[in-house]
Amino acid sequence: MSTDQNESGPIEFPAVPAPDEQARRQAVARQEQLTKPAGSLGRLEELGVWVAARQSNCPPRPFARPRVIVFAGDHGIAAHGVSAYPSEVTGQMVGNFLSGGAAVNVLAASAGATVRVVDMAVNTDTPPVVSAHKVRRGSGVIDREDALTAAEADAAIRAGRTIADEEVDSGADLLIAGDMGIGNTTPAAVLIAALTGTEPVAVVGRGTGIDDNAWMRKTAAIRDALRRARKVLNDPVALLRTSAGADIAALTGFLAQAAVRRTPVLLDGVVVGAAALVAEELAPGARQWWLAGHRSAEPGGPLVLDHLDLVPVLDLQMRLGEGSGALTALPVVNAAVRVLGEMATFAEAGVVSRTETEATGPTP
Repeated sequence: MSTDQNESGPIEFPAVPAPDEQARRQAVARQEQLTKPAGSLGRLEELGVWVAARQSNCPPRPFARPRVIVFAGDHGIAAHGVSAYPSEVTGQMVGNFLSGGAAVNVLAASAGATVRVVDMAVNTDTPPVVSAHKVRRGSGVIDREDALTAAEADAAIRAGRTIADEEVDSGADLLIAGDMGIGNTTPAAVLIAALTGTEPVAVVGRGTGIDDNAWMRKTAAIRDALRRARKVLNDPVALLRTSAGADIAALTGFLAQAAVRRTPVLLDGVVVGAAALVAEELAPGARQWWLAGHRSAEPGGPLVLDHLDLVPVLDLQMRLGEGSGALTALPVVNAAVRVLGEMATFAEAGVVSRTETEATGPTP
């Protein structure tokens, strides 16, 4: 069942439950009994234990219903030369997602996941199947005005919560958050710089492949937007209103609510990471339910991971977004789960363990 949400009051999330410590201990103990030297499978062992604690089950189960949610929205700042692509591409890519032609579709099919697209602020009309939660067309130009009104920020966060509840209630056992929006790495960089105390030049990436002149325009925009963001730094909802956009605000609500619902999330790149920083502020402890799928090639990506104390599964120099990096990591995570659940133990295989060797001494 979804948690009760007061639609008229301030946005508050219930306390985030901790992962299952008993299942974690059981998983660690089982790893030590499998037919391999302890630690020889490296992070695969850690990942299997991580999943066991989130599923409250040892051995854990491979994820049967992983679900990708791509949050789409346009950003007013894109009109000021910070992207290599025009904002019209956002709406066109939503159509590409729906027809199955994007990277997220291909990677999801390969990993056994399904894809849902949500239009939160695309600056064009989109089909009703994706626009039910739409807050507005585009978001404000964040270096000179707020991204959203207070009511719009509230609606976007609540939409993200609702979407998380819908997916969990329909049986999703792993959620993957994705993004699509021309110009969205600019507000993401503002949020990351604000919450990690980093200067603009250290978070500005090439995004869609911008040249040096566009990089300088982007840096200036982030600098000016960051001045506005710092005034509301201690209020996560106000920060989203000032500096994010409806898509990132919805992502934030989605990530926080997934943790409240005890559902693991595989994080993607820098835009999702920016939302995760705010979600951890809204729902402290939510990060315990998130696994970093990869290390984004965008400069802000490592800053997010360091701030949230997350270690990525992969580092393939990816920066597409859409959920692509997380989906690429999903088969590795499921492999780790299957190793923990399906490998024989020393006792089952009739293989002498190191513990037994140490107890009896070497064979003469």
